[in-house]
Amino acid sequence: MTDEHHADRRSFLKTGAIAGTALVAGATAMAQQAAADTDASNRPTKGDIDILRFLAAAEILETDLWQQYNELGGIQDSEVPGGSGNKPYTDALKNLDGDMDQYIHDNTEDELSHQTFINAYLISKGAPPVNLEPFRTLTGSKATGAADPKTTKRLTNLMELKVDTTWWTRYRSRTNNPDLPPVVPPFPQAVPDLITKGPFPAIPRDDSDITKDKTGKHIQAIANTAAFHFASIEQGGSSLYPTLALRVTNPVVLRILLSIGPTETSHFQTWHDKAGNAVKDPLAPLTDPINGLTFPNLDVSPGGEDFQTNLIMPEPCPFLNRKFPVCSIIRPVSTNRSIFGAVQAVKGLTASGLFNGQSGAFFKFVGELAEEADEATRKCDED
Repeated sequence: MTDEHHADRRSFLKTGAIAGTALVAGATAMAQQAAADTDASNRPTKGDIDILRFLAAAEILETDLWQQYNELGGIQDSEVPGGSGNKPYTDALKNLDGDMDQYIHDNTEDELSHQTFINAYLISKGAPPVNLEPFRTLTGSKATGAADPKTTKRLTNLMELKVDTTWWTRYRSRTNNPDLPPVVPPFPQAVPDLITKGPFPAIPRDDSDITKDKTGKHIQAIANTAAFHFASIEQGGSSLYPTLALRVTNPVVLRILLSIGPTETSHFQTWHDKAGNAVKDPLAPLTDPINGLTFPNLDVSPGGEDFQTNLIMPEPCPFLNRKFPVCSIIRPVSTNRSIFGAVQAVKGLTASGLFNGQSGAFFKFVGELAEEADEATRKCDED
């Protein structure tokens, strides 16, 4: 690789000014028209732009992982093109809910719309859109139904995941809130194997993941892993939008975050419900005969409200201060950046294995976006 190529790459990563996808390019004209209709005196602050740029990157990454899920387990149509479907994997997902393919399709389309809109808004304000195309280098699934791995490269890796399932008990706890430490005892994992014995695939890596186990338990365990990963990803977005909204100054940018954020919460509640079907009768308990991954029947062991499989709404918990009555809320949304924020979100995704195989340049670029977003401060707070 030549020095000239390295220089060009560094220049691109620094400015981020080149729209690398047809979606962003197609949105430019609409964004420019929107800019003409906007009060030029009420412009977003640098912090607002930094927050939007990080969220654009997050939505691009979400779109990438959801497209992989949709290619194999979702509805194949012109709204979300890419793959041709994988029947055994789709059937395993449908064991969790008969409409799983529709839900996966719609979640994918939602994330695609989020990334396109945020980048278009950035363009309308003369800010550089986010382009992660130089980092599209990972090889995806080789299973029947996935886009050709030789020509379609990925930003995310769904085949080596360690899925943190503490979100399950965090939303059930009536006594603890991660925004009010210390949390005693720590939130337990719903499916401990997913974090302690991984990594595990959430999509079939190739057709052998379907054919090598005649009982069907291996592909079901892969589908179950996906279900818990769906909820894990969307609960992160559910918290991230209100967390960053607390640092926004411009009312239009605030409107964007407060309008997109609730869709992430809607996704999370849907996937919370479907994940519950993986850890109850008749699918659970289930042990993968290939790798030993076990999904317990949580209604039986350990049982109790913190693990009950038909609870999908946030239980009331302490909020702001323990002297107040408990309140049902999104959690975490702390203003303490050491608890949650853009940097912590990136760290969590990295620890899950979602970026396994990515380059140092990728981590540097995304890390800098996260740091800049976390440094944003409401203008009124500085007065």
